[in-house]
Amino acid sequence: MKWNLRLAAAQRDIWKSSQLQAMLADAGLVISAGKMSNLWSGQPVTIRLDDLDIICEVLGCEPNDLMVREPEKARAQRPASTPARAAVAGERPRLGRRVGRTEPPL
Repeated sequence: MKWNLRLAAAQRDIWKSSQLQAMLADAGLVISAGKMSNLWSGQPVTIRLDDLDIICEVLGCEPNDLMVREPEKARAQRPASTPARAAVAGERPRLGRRVGRTEPPL
């Protein structure tokens, strides 16, 4: 996903992060300077839905104005699939050790 907060803000004549930060505070979302800097010029890893709702309300936009899908990046991050091995007569299947929790009994 591409984060477009600066573009969405600029389309509404908001050019400084401090200006948006004050507007968000007036709407009830108090953001620290560090978090605001990351939202303004970075790519946040997570964002609370409540915060996103207030940001959209202040900017008068929809979430899809702030986040743009990048399907080509998602495809590039997928591991290459390996073809399944065909069973060979007389070959015993290898049983690997399970790591982690098992399913509960039914």
